[in-house]
Amino acid sequence: MIKPTVPAETIAAFERDGAVALRGYFSDWVEVLRAGIARNMAEPGADVKIYKGKDGGGRFFGDYCNWDRIPEYKDFIFNSPAAAMGRQLMGTKTARLFHEHVLVKEASAGVATPWHQDQPYYCVDGNDTVSLWIPLDPVPRDRTLEFVAGSHKWGKYFRPERFDKTPLNENDGLEEVPDINGNRDSFNVIGWALEPGDAVAFNYKTLHGAPANNSASQQRRAFSLRLLGDDARFARREGVKTSPPFRGVTLAHGAVMDGPEFPVLVEETN
Repeated sequence: MIKPTVPAETIAAFERDGAVALRGYFSDWVEVLRAGIARNMAEPGADVKIYKGKDGGGRFFGDYCNWDRIPEYKDFIFNSPAAAMGRQLMGTKTARLFHEHVLVKEASAGVATPWHQDQPYYCVDGNDTVSLWIPLDPVPRDRTLEFVAGSHKWGKYFRPERFDKTPLNENDGLEEVPDINGNRDSFNVIGWALEPGDAVAFNYKTLHGAPANNSASQQRRAFSLRLLGDDARFARREGVKTSPPFRGVTLAHGAVMDGPEFPVLVEETN
């Protein structure tokens, strides 16, 4: 497997903005991931979430932590250049799997992805994180994932919500996400039209969201790979739910995330 070198300017943009576009690196894996998603949708996992579109529209399907039973996912995670690229973007010696997450907005799925950060949902502390969001259908600019540039450096955790806007944890004491859609001129909102095989890479602390898929004919399938770097540690958030739940993990708070659920995918050898 050839491990592509991420350009220095791409790494700098990722560090500065908390999100960056990657063009064409995963074109050879589109059909593999499409087959995996078809298998996943036919055989959902225990934690699948399906939101119904408005007025009889299509579904918004989300599922995660299925890599050990979906062979196409395992093939991509262990044999594609994704982990090597993630390690370069994070500037770390290692890249470890956190989980994969599949998000499918069928045609006319009138459910938006609300603005949020990923890290407050997760059992993870640390700054060395990256998600690779890989679309498997063309995504025009008006339906793409958007980011507030630089928000990963604000030093804030915002309140986690489900995709239907209900809070994940009541009275968690965290600050509400600011009204970005109502005040877009006050934020540096970035996003890109994308083709299958492109990706966007972003830090778990970067605020992001996406509009509803109101297309009457086009779905939007996306595969996300969540990776961890050197400083990532297991976080026990007592009294609150985390997503994914990782029910069987027994690591102590502050422990290196070393276990069969979180294998090291790539490690610097020199």
